[in-house]
Amino acid sequence: MLKLTKNKVEALNRLSDEKGIIGALAIDQRGSLKKMIAAGSTTDIGDKGIIQFKELVSEELTPYATSILLDPEYGLPAAKVRDKNAGLLVAYEKTGYDATEPGRLPDLLPEWSVKRLKAAGADAIKFLLYYDVDEDSKINEQKHVFMERVGSECLAEDIPFFLEIVTYDAQNEDVKGTEYAKVKPHKVIEAMKEFSKSDYNVDVLKMEVPVNMNYVEGYAEGETVYNKQEALDYFKEQSNATELPFIFLSAGVSAKLFQETLKFAKEAGSTFNGVLCGRATWSEGVSPFATKGEEAGRDWLRSVGKQNIEELNEVLKKTATSWNDKIVLK
Repeated sequence: MLKLTKNKVEALNRLSDEKGIIGALAIDQRGSLKKMIAAGSTTDIGDKGIIQFKELVSEELTPYATSILLDPEYGLPAAKVRDKNAGLLVAYEKTGYDATEPGRLPDLLPEWSVKRLKAAGADAIKFLLYYDVDEDSKINEQKHVFMERVGSECLAEDIPFFLEIVTYDAQNEDVKGTEYAKVKPHKVIEAMKEFSKSDYNVDVLKMEVPVNMNYVEGYAEGETVYNKQEALDYFKEQSNATELPFIFLSAGVSAKLFQETLKFAKEAGSTFNGVLCGRATWSEGVSPFATKGEEAGRDWLRSVGKQNIEELNEVLKKTATSWNDKIVLK
């Protein structure tokens, strides 16, 4: 069981529903969101556009989410217009990574500290780490030390630390292909085991599902990598790999596939504690916003965006378990 202070429990309650399930909305994308908006726009709407779209998403969708994840670079105006009942997670990592150097090494936003993010209103701190358990030990040791630092900062400020882990293979860039699908369960589950260690002071893990659902028997449109039972076993193995609360990220899949994935996880016996769902909820709203402007974007969010999140909430009620089952008060 994870021992949490009163302040951390109160913060997690602000981020969750009354049953201790996290139904959070993620729009902390920066560079990728800029590209999405630029691809659909005939004019350069720049930083103003990214800030405005985040505000729209926050304003229109947080009434249906338990909390929202934003970045401090473009997202703080969106934090101010969120629903009064929605909690706030704030990203601490610098977006992307230096592709000219091996290892996808993490970096912090230089203008911010956990202390300052907390003062800006954060209920929890989120950090995104790219991790390949099989990469050179010198690279991984740097990442271990880095996460110890972030965890220590969160411990000192008595604020929950959400660690998001995105796995990859240093020897294979194609994370959507069949070869990566074969090793993904190993990459995800071993990463989860590593960062569940008390050294890192992680309170909630934000994880990928352990398989690529596009290669699961019954879900695949072409080649399969896992039969149904194998995939179910991987979900259960992932759940057993940690005693920490953990939530799933949507990883850019469609809203429908993400919902089906959560049902599959429940069938496997996974005790996940909610979601931090980003692009699966709002990504298709970028195009009307970029091409036709604010009102078109707002209309999409009020209709399809709202529907996406409400359908997800219904699935969560039937599939997720409470993080209260995994914690005790310090």
